[in-house]
Amino acid sequence: MDATEPELIGEGTPEALQATMNPTALGSGARMMNAFALVNSQAVYEGQRRAAPDRRVFILTRSAFAGIQRYSSATWSGDVSSSWGAFANQVPAGLNFTLSGIPYWTTDVGGFAVPRRFSREDPRPEDLEDWRELTARWFQYATFCPLLRVHGQYPYREMWYFGGDEHPSYQSQLAFDLLRYRLLPYVYSLAGRVTQAHGTMMRALVMDFAEDPKALGIGDQFMFGPAFLVNPVTSPGARSRPVYLPSGTRWYDFWTGEALSGGRTIEAPAPYERLPLYVRAGSIVPFGPELQYTDEKSADPLVLWVYEGADGRFELYEDAGVDNGYEEGAFATIPLRWQEKERRLVLGERKGSFPGMLEERDVQVVFVSASEPFGFTPESRVTRSVRYTGREVVVTAPAGG
Repeated sequence: MDATEPELIGEGTPEALQATMNPTALGSGARMMNAFALVNSQAVYEGQRRAAPDRRVFILTRSAFAGIQRYSSATWSGDVSSSWGAFANQVPAGLNFTLSGIPYWTTDVGGFAVPRRFSREDPRPEDLEDWRELTARWFQYATFCPLLRVHGQYPYREMWYFGGDEHPSYQSQLAFDLLRYRLLPYVYSLAGRVTQAHGTMMRALVMDFAEDPKALGIGDQFMFGPAFLVNPVTSPGARSRPVYLPSGTRWYDFWTGEALSGGRTIEAPAPYERLPLYVRAGSIVPFGPELQYTDEKSADPLVLWVYEGADGRFELYEDAGVDNGYEEGAFATIPLRWQEKERRLVLGERKGSFPGMLEERDVQVVFVSASEPFGFTPESRVTRSVRYTGREVVVTAPAGG
């Protein structure tokens, strides 16, 4: 839903504008206008529920107000410009938005409003390359936002327009698109926690590291769920960036598996094709198969990446995906626990059920440790494999980690 804020400023005298703004049942229009987006989404949500009570509602709205998530609404940042400065501003803007208590945030990858130097039919080669790099970096960032979406004015946004199969912009967008789909079990579990336990997917560092004074004022890094420390690259031509690793934990480079101590700033490599990405020790990250769309195939086998160095836990959440049965308890959870001292992963007993649920599945486990560094690749090295039937299963890590 576009333009979900009242656009009242236009032609007319100040007196006419004031007359338009008064009164409402709750007070003057000037006082209440920011709440318009809330009741606007409410009207659409309630209408959709009446018209199709068995189908889940999803609303994308340009404006928001406190509590709008109760109406299945996500908000995008509006018609931002296609510029490096606008892109850099999206990172703290999104963190401030989610700190307000509204969990679902997204942006137009590449920016909506395109300057003429990008959009003219015959752009200069240097402008074209700048456009390709900007979009690749924005796509990398958006992969770790609650919603990943590409939208904007001409030029065309499909990734195959960005220089062909061999161009690093195309290669980067394709790789991160596939990564996002592989992460669907993780992302959907975070979404389940939003609904079931008031969780937040995109987390400013102050939310997880309140005792670390260096983390409190950082606005260009964030956590995506409990595992990932995301560090967007928002400057043209940058091939590294300073990254603060919060104290109190060990961190793993997602791409190489290298273990790093926290409480320090590093100059992190940031080649064109990827952004610096780190995983907190103790994390359990579930991956599914490569997908072209969300319900193409089930997450079987499920691949669990376990990052050793601290106790950890994660709850896998699943439901039917398109109906409202979860509101009546039609969902399932599987508690996952990593016990560092015993060096074992516990797949707990499944709780709940829903129509179409996988009763059994193969679970593959990849253990990453300081002595066994292993970076992410789509063709994962599987350390252990078990059959999960809903009963508790214990997987012991190999010796030497």
